Amino acid sequence: MKIGYAIIVPMGIFITVDIGGTQIRAATYPQGTTEPSNIRRTPTRSGDESPFERMCGLIQAIWPKGQVVESITVATAGPLDPATGVVFSAPNIPGWENFPLGDALRERFHVPVYIGNDANLAALGEWRYGAGKGHHDVLYLTISTGIGGGIIIADKLLLGSRGLAAELGHITVLPGGDLCGCGQRGHLETIAAGPGIARYVREQIESGRESSLKGAAQITAKEVSIAAQQGDPLSVEAFTRAGTYLGVALADFLHIFNPSLVIFGGGVSFSGEILFKPMREALQQHVMDASYLHGLKIVTAALADEVGLMGALALAELKKAEG
Repeated sequence: MKIGYAIIVPMGIFITVDIGGTQIRAATYPQGTTEPSNIRRTPTRSGDESPFERMCGLIQAIWPKGQVVESITVATAGPLDPATGVVFSAPNIPGWENFPLGDALRERFHVPVYIGNDANLAALGEWRYGAGKGHHDVLYLTISTGIGGGIIIADKLLLGSRGLAAELGHITVLPGGDLCGCGQRGHLETIAAGPGIARYVREQIESGRESSLKGAAQITAKEVSIAAQQGDPLSVEAFTRAGTYLGVALADFLHIFNPSLVIFGGGVSFSGEILFKPMREALQQHVMDASYLHGLKIVTAALADEVGLMGALALAELKKAEG
């Protein structure tokens, strides 16, 4: 009679972090699942503690006791090098200029660390777990306070030589146009992101045009969207303008990447047809051949607020599989 003994291998845990301008979120995912076992958030800036220390405190707070942490993966805004883990600059996070985030986290926690641009990882998450499942060539655009992008080509995330690829919001669509947050003029982001839409309405009102938003305490893209839904001509015009330039840019993206699926995320995409109808019309006018539209699907993102954490999880799982 043989007596067998089961060897219990501790379940590996992935820690993922999503750093935004206002809050940091962190979660733990048991290996093989997409449901977090723990998730917490904290303000990005508060008191004298640096954003890095706040992030480390959050990671420590969710650190699983008695379990193996496979890796820490961070999604953060701004240009960065995923190979070295250096963040070249980060919007709304002072002091993160050529900041060696990867090395700093490895030194603190002694586990593998992976760093990715938040829009790139959102694309990866949507492709692996969300609206992009089943597609091999995917273009992802997030439209909110800025415009970010990510590209999946033949089931691989397009990064470029230094991880700086797919800055889709920073293509010039209106030479000499408004100043972009990056310091250049006329980028798609200045017209079709939320602040650009709101700015256009404010400027038109200041020039004497009528609008239901005239005299409003604040004018944001959300207020403009609501006013447009209610038929305010100036607000409709602002979204038509944004959608048109978005369609022009999208035609260029189709010519370059030829995806089978385009995914739109971000708060501005919730505006729906007031944005997407003029976008589709402009796309049809500017695409060089109808074959680029054959079989193309354009959808909205599926992962909502979890996209940053799940994009980081997707990268962690892929890195684990690579060994």
